[in-house]
Amino acid sequence: MNGLPEERAVTLALYIIENNATVRKAAAWFGISKSTVHKDVTERLKKINPQLCSQVKEVLEQNKSERHIRGGLATKAKYAGISSD
Repeated sequence: MNGLPEERAVTLALYIIENNATVRKAAAWFGISKSTVHKDVTERLKKINPQLCSQVKEVLEQNKSERHIRGGLATKAKYAGISSD
């Protein structure tokens, strides 16, 4: 994903909001690192579009509160011999 960091931040934010995506999913989708996604949607986006930043923050907080559940399901699937995807 090339282009200006500001444009990238907005594109990432819209993807995360529309797909209820995690930082990891967004990074994989756009082929960039998780740290780049996180920096774009937390630091850069706050300066560009604070309203969009707050919407992304809500999605990320929801994902954070659910991650222990996803981890448990992945572990259960691993030991059951099936894929969690």
